[in-house]
Amino acid sequence: MINKFSAAAAGQFHINEHSVRCAIGKGGVRPAGDKREGDGASPLGIWPIRYVFYRPDRLAPPETTLELVPLSPDDGWCDDPSSEFYNRHVKLPFAPGHEKLWRDDHVYDVILVLGHNDDPPVPGMGSAIFMHLAREDYSGTEGCVAVALPDMLDFLRAARLGDAVEICA
Repeated sequence: MINKFSAAAAGQFHINEHSVRCAIGKGGVRPAGDKREGDGASPLGIWPIRYVFYRPDRLAPPETTLELVPLSPDDGWCDDPSSEFYNRHVKLPFAPGHEKLWRDDHVYDVILVLGHNDDPPVPGMGSAIFMHLAREDYSGTEGCVAVALPDMLDFLRAARLGDAVEICA
């Protein structure tokens, strides 16, 4: 059975029987077909969980049946619509526009890569839609879903291969 975990625009993320606080895009939510690179909106829809990055220098591998990938300082994500690597994991240095995944803050200590605009990626329709760790004030993301570390770890224990995250209004 595939589980669907929901992130609501009202700031609640549903993990099976309980809800926890979450942050979504600072631009709100919008239909996936209207999502554009840099708009700060979270795309409405059901997005499969592809795999999980984690910072091995900051935490032990999370307990999960999902695929775990340890991050390293040269990990990035291409957000340049003109690049053939748009919306893909890349190694740095990387000349086209990109986001560094190894950050000084803690928001990317755990990253679930969600299957938005990746099969195949359509340039400009949004990249790097992740579920990651929330800032202390739960401020809006660039289009991702964010939860606190304890909630993320609970979620990872519950999630199974084939599960998905729904972003809803």
